[in-house]
Amino acid sequence: MVKSMTGFGRYEYSDEKCKCSVEIKSVNHRYLDLSIKMPKRLGFFEATVRNVLKESIKRGKVDVFITYEDLEEQSVNIRYNKQVAAKYMEYLNQIAEDFGLENDTRVSTLSRYPEVFEADEAEVDEEAIEKVLTLTARKAAENFAESRMREGENLKADLLGKLDEMLTAVDFITEKSPVIIEEYRQKLTAKVEELLGDNTVDENRILTEVTIFADKSCVDEELVRLRSHIKATKDTLEAGGEVGRKLDFIAQEMNREANTTLSKTTDLEIANAAIDLKTGIEKVREQIQNLE
Repeated sequence: MVKSMTGFGRYEYSDEKCKCSVEIKSVNHRYLDLSIKMPKRLGFFEATVRNVLKESIKRGKVDVFITYEDLEEQSVNIRYNKQVAAKYMEYLNQIAEDFGLENDTRVSTLSRYPEVFEADEAEVDEEAIEKVLTLTARKAAENFAESRMREGENLKADLLGKLDEMLTAVDFITEKSPVIIEEYRQKLTAKVEELLGDNTVDENRILTEVTIFADKSCVDEELVRLRSHIKATKDTLEAGGEVGRKLDFIAQEMNREANTTLSKTTDLEIANAAIDLKTGIEKVREQIQNLE
């Protein structure tokens, strides 16, 4: 299956200890541009998350948003330093005695002095957090991949329709090209007869001119290559996988053949068909930019 580079996926995990969510969204990009936004204290696990996502995401500008909430009550420890508080009181009493002042120290005042209370985060179970992040990221990536595949199948159907329209234009040019040569021969013969009157028309000279015209306007090779490129594009779409770069190259080759066909023709109908062909190729190229 082919994948679109546009997609969205989300997954949320929760248990009695934590709640974690991973949200992924993406747009077109030539390469893989992976941006991960997560809580600063979990930055240590970014490489793990990045490697998990790279397992299934190959191209696109991908934004990842991660939230993590610790639900355990003892996530922070508060420590009371009695010796530090006692030392503060000792010196405050000394100041009051030295200057004949009343020691009006209150508990709320003393508690704000440095190091009387210290807050420490509880020891983090890194292995457990990594396990939750890995699970959540992988599930979100699976949902994200499914979204991309659904959109990719829609793009594939649209591209196959456009390729069939291009093939119709190629068929028209193929059928019309020999007629153009015969029409040129008839017009040239009529013109020469008009100029020479009763004099005998040199059929060999007419044949030479027609041959030169046919050689200059012949687009057989271009049409053969166009058919080959259209078939290769269809086969690649059916094969699936990472097809974007390959199809973009094939589309460039198709455009080159269409340009050559247009430059060689002197017939209005063939020119119009070649223009339709170029328009179709451009539409195909635009859609290919959306494929991974």
